Amino acid sequence: MSGGMTKNSKILNFINYRMRVTVDDSRMLVGKFLAFDKHLNMVLADCEEFRRIGVKGKTKEQREEKRSLGLVLVRGDAVVSIQVESPPPTDESKRISGAAQPGTGMGRAAGRAMPVPGSAPAGLAGPAPGVGAPGMAAMAPAHMQGAPQSFPPGMPPMPQGMANMPPPPGMPGMPPPPGFQVRIAPKHWFSKFL
Repeated sequence: MSGGMTKNSKILNFINYRMRVTVDDSRMLVGKFLAFDKHLNMVLADCEEFRRIGVKGKTKEQREEKRSLGLVLVRGDAVVSIQVESPPPTDESKRISGAAQPGTGMGRAAGRAMPVPGSAPAGLAGPAPGVGAPGMAAMAPAHMQGAPQSFPPGMPPMPQGMANMPPPPGMPGMPPPPGFQVRIAPKHWFSKFL
């Protein structure tokens, strides 16, 4: 069944229809058909479940029980049959539910507004003045207080003349350090078969 579900499938024409889906344990789910995939997993909105239950003491009598479920994902393996209950509403006023009716007032963005330049959000600005640790300049070592901050705080500046030196031996593109030799692996008897 999974090979036949494609984007050009006929079932795609029934999106937004009210459908009755019978499941393998004989329950019937009725709801607005929103989506499906190649495995026939289905999404039903405003779904109601109908099931038949035998009455105790009476062997042939059954009663139908209805339960409102809301938004449901039905696994494709469990689907036995699909039937159309009714087409989608054509009137625009029926399409929008009562909870989604637009109201009076003005819509405004909330939550992620642009911050005021020069200020951090509340709680991220750091401790109030006079509370917590001293500033970075006060914590720097005495010999670093006038030096440019090109190195991490607390690291001494590079000595004069070191800036023009080559990289240490063993770096890419450089010969190996003195005393190290590159060894070539010995030829093995099985190398002629490679």
